[in-house]
Amino acid sequence: MNDLCLRPAEETDLAALVRLRDDAARWMLAQGITGQWQPGQLDADHFRAVMRRGEVWIAEADGRVAGAWELWWEDEDAWGPQPPVAGYVHRLMVDRGNARPGTGRVLLRAAEQRIAAQGRAFVRLDCLSGNARLNSYYLQAGYRIVGHKEGKPQPGGPPKSFTLMEKPCAAARCA
Repeated sequence: MNDLCLRPAEETDLAALVRLRDDAARWMLAQGITGQWQPGQLDADHFRAVMRRGEVWIAEADGRVAGAWELWWEDEDAWGPQPPVAGYVHRLMVDRGNARPGTGRVLLRAAEQRIAAQGRAFVRLDCLSGNARLNSYYLQAGYRIVGHKEGKPQPGGPPKSFTLMEKPCAAARCA
């Protein structure tokens, strides 16, 4: 998996990010995972706004987009007002037609390392409460459940309920 090139997203990546998100939504629906993402919910303006207030990262393999994720430095909608002790991972996406198995874990570790490098003590994320498969994925990656958030506002859709998860970081890398 060392052939992945990770970089901050740019304006020229917006169409690829929308395609990646829509493809991930279609994959979830094909797997019977409903109630989470729908194709067409997020457009270029969503990713542009995240790039202004946080970070969006792209992973490329052989010159093609293999995945992406959003990194926020605050998330009051899910976690309420917090001191600056965490980074928040959102929309971890993998191109299932281009990415090798294990790419999601590599992207998650890269996000964790980025957060640790900023001196934050925790990596946090929220996961749709009803998505047992995704909750299990994050638990297996070393996250622990620290709470629940009912009725979190969603871009392009109705509020939903989420499991709040976190993983501590140690020094320059997450544990």
